[in-house]
Amino acid sequence: MEHNSYNSLKDDQSFISMEALAGLLLMGASVLAMVAANSPLNEYYQGILQLPFSVQLGEYGIAKPLLLWINDGLMAVFFFMVGLELKRELLEGQLSKPANILLPALGAIGGMLVPAAIYAAINWQNPIALKGWAIPAATDIAFALGILALLGPRVPLSLKIFLSSLAIIDDIGAILIIAFFYTAKISATALIIAAVCLVILYAVNKSGVESKSIYLSIGLVMWVALLKSGVHATLAGVLLAYCWPSLFP
Repeated sequence: MEHNSYNSLKDDQSFISMEALAGLLLMGASVLAMVAANSPLNEYYQGILQLPFSVQLGEYGIAKPLLLWINDGLMAVFFFMVGLELKRELLEGQLSKPANILLPALGAIGGMLVPAAIYAAINWQNPIALKGWAIPAATDIAFALGILALLGPRVPLSLKIFLSSLAIIDDIGAILIIAFFYTAKISATALIIAAVCLVILYAVNKSGVESKSIYLSIGLVMWVALLKSGVHATLAGVLLAYCWPSLFP
């Protein structure tokens, strides 16, 4: 009996450690980044972030510093993974009932409007500072989920789902704000290509295609199109998750 209890406790500890690992890595990387940015290492830190990296195919290619590959590329993957979790909850979890979506949606809208309004009220007499009204409207979903992962099973699953839903809706709103208020030039052609990719993904899903490589290939084209359109490319991760196999019953 004692031996079985010991094994059970050991399994629980392993599970908690695995769940908290992502949060620990995020917090550790954040601390290291802050130390590097505020020390003599800052020159090397900024040099790494501005390191040029390009992907070329014939005369077409994408050339960006490493920082933008992280912001536009890796964050799209992050939103894809979070979108898949949210999709599962929409299909068969706690968000399968429309009434359960209302609260996080209202929370996200309020979380954008109220901080933006407070910021605008404080900086109303400063036209330059007023241009940053959208900064407090964004929720850092990565840190929010990372902290919950760090707390492990002590956080109720319903709270994690609520925060994930709120943060995704909030970030989609932030992406739309960037597109409408902070983008100097929108490429209609690139947006049309992205929309066509989304329609194809939807049609492929409805046809019952299960090949992940097909979805990834079309999703990659959609990501490039959104990247070139002027709209934040991380939106491609959410859209691809929405059209991933088994989304539509």
